[in-house]
Amino acid sequence: MASFARVVSIPVGGVTLIGDLTIPDVPQGLVLFAHGSGSSRLSTRNRSVARALNDDGLATLLFDLLSSDEGEVDNATARLRFDIPLLANRLGAVTDWLATQTEVRDMPVGYFGASTGAAAALVAAAGRGRVVRAIVSRGGRPDLAGTFLSAVRAPTLLIVGSRDPEVLTMNRRALSALGSETRQLAVVPGATHLFEEPGTMDQVSELASAWFQRHLTTREVPTLT
Repeated sequence: MASFARVVSIPVGGVTLIGDLTIPDVPQGLVLFAHGSGSSRLSTRNRSVARALNDDGLATLLFDLLSSDEGEVDNATARLRFDIPLLANRLGAVTDWLATQTEVRDMPVGYFGASTGAAAALVAAAGRGRVVRAIVSRGGRPDLAGTFLSAVRAPTLLIVGSRDPEVLTMNRRALSALGSETRQLAVVPGATHLFEEPGTMDQVSELASAWFQRHLTTREVPTLT
């Protein structure tokens, strides 16, 4: 169980992002969550995954990629949620901020992205090959990372529901474009895009936890080219 949790305010490029930082007793690593289209750090699905990671000894940071004012604009226009460069820059800046925080700065870092947040995670990781040690995508849009896919070196797991055919096709194509030597596509039987079916989010949590525990605890550093 988690022994430490607090709300953090993160200054990024003239705005302040709010996050929920949770650290277990003996953390093995730190996972940053990049939420998907129209969502926030309060996403029930991401929070359920975060709780499972905490129980398995991983620290987590769920944070809003947009400020409160930007969130209001996005709710009206749905424009910022697809601005992958903006979201990736925010995720990267938060990663840099964490490196200045005493309680987490020495932890190996992983990214968990959902929907468009997965694309942001991949783009941010492409520029941080020695910092980001593992990536997990849930129902993600890795195709939106474009040419950045080939620059990703971190071990990457793409999780997609079997009843989400369009996104499954996108993920299969993205898998072959990834630059990481360690990459995998996991298909959850019976799951649709939002993993609303009973037990499907539990499978996502188990897959994600196993991936992070395996790759955040290794001392290997992704090769840069």
